[in-house]
Amino acid sequence: MMLCWPLLLEVPADARVDPPFLFLALLPVVVAVVLAELTEGGLDARVLAVLGVLSAVQAVLRAVSAGTAGVELVFFLLVLAGRVFGPGFGFVLGCTSLFTSALMTAGVGPWLPFQMMCSAWIGMGAGLLPRRVRGKAEIAMLAAYGVVAAYLFGALMNLSSWPFLLGVQVPGHEGSLAFVPGASLVDNLTTFLTYTLVTSTGSFDTVRAITNVVAIVLLGPAVLTTLRRAARRATVVGVVRGPAEEPSVRA
Repeated sequence: MMLCWPLLLEVPADARVDPPFLFLALLPVVVAVVLAELTEGGLDARVLAVLGVLSAVQAVLRAVSAGTAGVELVFFLLVLAGRVFGPGFGFVLGCTSLFTSALMTAGVGPWLPFQMMCSAWIGMGAGLLPRRVRGKAEIAMLAAYGVVAAYLFGALMNLSSWPFLLGVQVPGHEGSLAFVPGASLVDNLTTFLTYTLVTSTGSFDTVRAITNVVAIVLLGPAVLTTLRRAARRATVVGVVRGPAEEPSVRA
């Protein structure tokens, strides 16, 4: 609803649509969701340490590849980590990595909650992929998911800002591609799809998709092995004995 609410409004055609101030509370809500995941027992201390390391690595990767011409190295590691540690971890990593990188690069702005949420969905989706796939088939599946995630991220981020752009003119395209308050849902969606195809799908989103595929194919096997080794060491199962016996713990 945060992304698509302008499309569902019924307002006069000459009205101006402004984002409601209610969405200013979105960032604390996202942080609350992350804290809930941490406190419910889904992430123990060792997994939390892995989360901190990966968030720092993600922040550095984004700093050195800050979306220039669509080249972003953030999402391939997010996909691989979500694949290994599961959807909850992937969701949290998507939030923390984008938040940390925004603090490092002074990228805090009204777009940040949207970036955090969309990247969280990417990490969560990677954790929900079929678990039994292994080997080359797994790399192919993750690469295909990286392509889909790249285009979806671009489209959703466009949707977060497009309704508030006035008089959008695109070279080579006649007429405005701006959001029209009061127009039908079909008309605005058609305009939005045209805007996305013309402005980002054939450029930034495609380069992002290619970057994901190349990084997953070349680095995926080694990174998956490393992350799975870390996941095995981070999982501790305790067996409670009687009061006079020592607890048995196996890693």
